[in-house]
Amino acid sequence: MPVTTGRKQRLVTRFQRYVANPVNRRLPFQTLLETTGRVSGKPRRTPVGGRRVGGSFWLVSEYGYASQYVRNIQADPRVRVRVGGRWHRGVAQLLPDDDPRARLRSLPRFNSAAVRAFGTDLLTVRVDLAD
Repeated sequence: MPVTTGRKQRLVTRFQRYVANPVNRRLPFQTLLETTGRVSGKPRRTPVGGRRVGGSFWLVSEYGYASQYVRNIQADPRVRVRVGGRWHRGVAQLLPDDDPRARLRSLPRFNSAAVRAFGTDLLTVRVDLAD
């Protein structure tokens, strides 16, 4: 029986939220995106895969506008990104006109493969770094 898109997203999201993300957040080399919770106002740290290119950091969201961190960005685009163990402040831009599959080809392979495999509604995100 095929897994529906909604069910697939719920299963993957639960695994990420309760198993993968708590472990990955503790790894010193893991890239993290910190947003401000749109309801709580608290910092929310999400492990992400992406790449810094000049003064920007690029990533692709697996679930587009349904991703919690994307919803937080819509409420407040000021974010922080931890790359190589160092935090950078920036402003996130959602880029629905960018080709996320083409963008994934320029990002780290392991994460890009996972995003392609599990993602249902890809969305490119660019963070313009302030420092």
